[in-house]
Amino acid sequence: MSRAFIFPGQGSQTVGMGKDVADAFASAREVFEEIDEALSQNLSKLMFEGPDEDLILTENAQPAIMAVSLAVMRVLSKDGGVDLSNTVAYVAGHSLGEYSALAAAGCFTIADTARLLKTRGRAMQEAVPVGEGAMAALIGLEPDVAAAVANEAAGDGVCTAANDNAPGQVVVSGDAAAVDRAIEIAQARGAKRAIILPVSAPFHCALMAPAAEVMAEALEAVNMSPLAVPLVANVTAGVVTNASEIRQLLVEQVTGMVRWRECVLTLKDQGVDSLVEVGAGKVLSGLARRIDRDLAAVQAGTPETIEAFLESL
Repeated sequence: MSRAFIFPGQGSQTVGMGKDVADAFASAREVFEEIDEALSQNLSKLMFEGPDEDLILTENAQPAIMAVSLAVMRVLSKDGGVDLSNTVAYVAGHSLGEYSALAAAGCFTIADTARLLKTRGRAMQEAVPVGEGAMAALIGLEPDVAAAVANEAAGDGVCTAANDNAPGQVVVSGDAAAVDRAIEIAQARGAKRAIILPVSAPFHCALMAPAAEVMAEALEAVNMSPLAVPLVANVTAGVVTNASEIRQLLVEQVTGMVRWRECVLTLKDQGVDSLVEVGAGKVLSGLARRIDRDLAAVQAGTPETIEAFLESL
């Protein structure tokens, strides 16, 4: 069996996230405390107790989702004796999950990852005034058709394919008016559904250019260590290990498309037959089954699923 750890992105946040893991494992509590200290914020209290309207803010949701993933990683290594390089062949993460994947592979420290994601979340939120941008999921269109829909809808504005998540599930992002046009065009082209997503900014499109500049500066200031295992990168769906290349890809990722469907297929092409979603929720596990039914996908994000994974080793 060849295995990859995959790490969830935004949308997996929910009030109460990580609390069961923190209650069950002292090693997980240590990670939440490290992140609280790094951010000078009681993020774990917000995660465990809410309120939801504060947790869903991008600058909080991004480090919160990472926190659960890395708390689980600490449990796997400290309590379960898991050595990453002996357990998995690759890591990958969806959007912000790429930072979780890199931290899991030893590229970033937990504290640096938390600060990077706080900066990323704030910069992405501030790049476009609320209400001026939007994102929509186009269900039932293939990637080339969805890209053509976005291009037609853009007009003089911005509208582009932002996430290629799975067959028949592409997210477009851009100016609010252009995204509204994309929904109309997609429905005319035979989309099963085309719906506005409840997000606070138009991620992964050219409107995020100011945030990309912020992240270029932030990433230059952070030390990057060699990875224990290679990363499959969002914007290229290719295998990468070089620190300077990873830094550049993380900057490009802010405005570039998340090629998640292709990332999963790359993992399969590299011989991976089992995916483990590390952290909150099970979004990526569900997508994996839609991308390729031959891939086994399990979660490790609750005390029960962590124990089940450890027993499977």
